[in-house]
Amino acid sequence: QVRLVESGGGSVQAGESHRLSCIVSGVTVSIYCLGWFRQAPGKEREGVATISAGGGTTNYAGSVKGRFTISRDNAKNTLFLQMNSLKPEGTAMYYCAETRVCILSRLMENSDFTYWGQGTQVTVSS
Repeated sequence: QVRLVESGGGSVQAGESHRLSCIVSGVTVSIYCLGWFRQAPGKEREGVATISAGGGTTNYAGSVKGRFTISRDNAKNTLFLQMNSLKPEGTAMYYCAETRVCILSRLMENSDFTYWGQGTQVTVSS
């Protein structure tokens, strides 16, 4: 059974850095693409960053490009999201997701992913 568990959420001040983790189990994670999504109150879930199976290709939403970095450690079945220069509009529930069908030419969307974690809350105060 595929399972994704996010951790690392919390409350931070604007301008600070924070790192999220997602442990994936139940699959050979090294052959699947992974992604981070977020959903702010009253808004639809949106893609933040996606990464290829080997980690060599990444894609980012324009709103986070240059500030966030997605990475993965396949030996530890773990996905990361390093968030720098956080802004109040980054307050959201953050989700990790996994898919067998990788699209590397663009930031993948909600519908491209099969399995999802339960989310971890990040709150950014001004």
